[in-house]
Amino acid sequence: MFARKSLGLEIYPDGIRLALISGSRTKPVVEAFDTAPLHADTIHISLREANILDPGKFVTTVRDTHLRLLTKTVRTSVSLPDAAGRVILLDLDTRFKSRDEAGDIIRWKLKKNFPFDINDAHFDFQQVQERETGEIVVLVSLICRQVLVQYEELLAQAGLEPNHIDFTTFGIYELFADRFSLDNDYGFICYFNGVVSVLLFREGALEFYRTKELSAATFTPNRVYREISSSLLVHQDKHPGVPLGKVYCLTSYDQVEEFKVLVSEATSQEPVLLDVERVLSRSATCSTIDRNALYAMSAACGAALRNL
Repeated sequence: MFARKSLGLEIYPDGIRLALISGSRTKPVVEAFDTAPLHADTIHISLREANILDPGKFVTTVRDTHLRLLTKTVRTSVSLPDAAGRVILLDLDTRFKSRDEAGDIIRWKLKKNFPFDINDAHFDFQQVQERETGEIVVLVSLICRQVLVQYEELLAQAGLEPNHIDFTTFGIYELFADRFSLDNDYGFICYFNGVVSVLLFREGALEFYRTKELSAATFTPNRVYREISSSLLVHQDKHPGVPLGKVYCLTSYDQVEEFKVLVSEATSQEPVLLDVERVLSRSATCSTIDRNALYAMSAACGAALRNL
């Protein structure tokens, strides 16, 4: 029997990362990976307009990177930049009888709050909580249809079969989902590739979500601290008196200690450092991968887990 393998692709403004994973969702093994830069004029992240400015270059880069992995696996789970879409926690006062009815209610509630026509958006949603008041809380992920279709068509031209497309923060979160399942009340605070992400959970349900793109070029402690603190204040305004549970944090190894201090100061508790090396094993062919390269593949590897 051949071990099942899964592809994960992260697309970011400066390039792509592609990872081939085997094993299981709880014990993933990195079989192969590769990364390729893209010229600054190849991708421009936008909510309303097609993101790929140079389709030919993008397709060639993806195809060549996939070929270097020496795998026949083409079904791919994709992580797009968080800024390419929107993620919202939405309260629904009205109960719904079907997903179609829920979709209509969500469109109606969101139609005045977006910079593009909600009817031109592709969105997915899931119920995350039912409050004692009877309100239903749904997690909604939206992306402009023409943005999504372009990614799907170009990836198909590159020889891949994208079957799951999500945003980078969720890809990274997926890596540690098994660890988080041990807790009911917890927070996940991450600084990855210039993006600060704050996810807060209560009784196992996502209660707060916020991402903020800063600068991938430099780590600016004061600004990162302000974004984390601002997110926590917004959460307190929405959920007064609700304490934070255990806090987990993740960033690159070269700035992990400084980031841990920032998170500690913002949350008034000692956070738990997450370590990619503890959740991703290396195959024999990848035994020389250093931990910094492994960390950089977090979103691609997390995406790949969805197909295991």
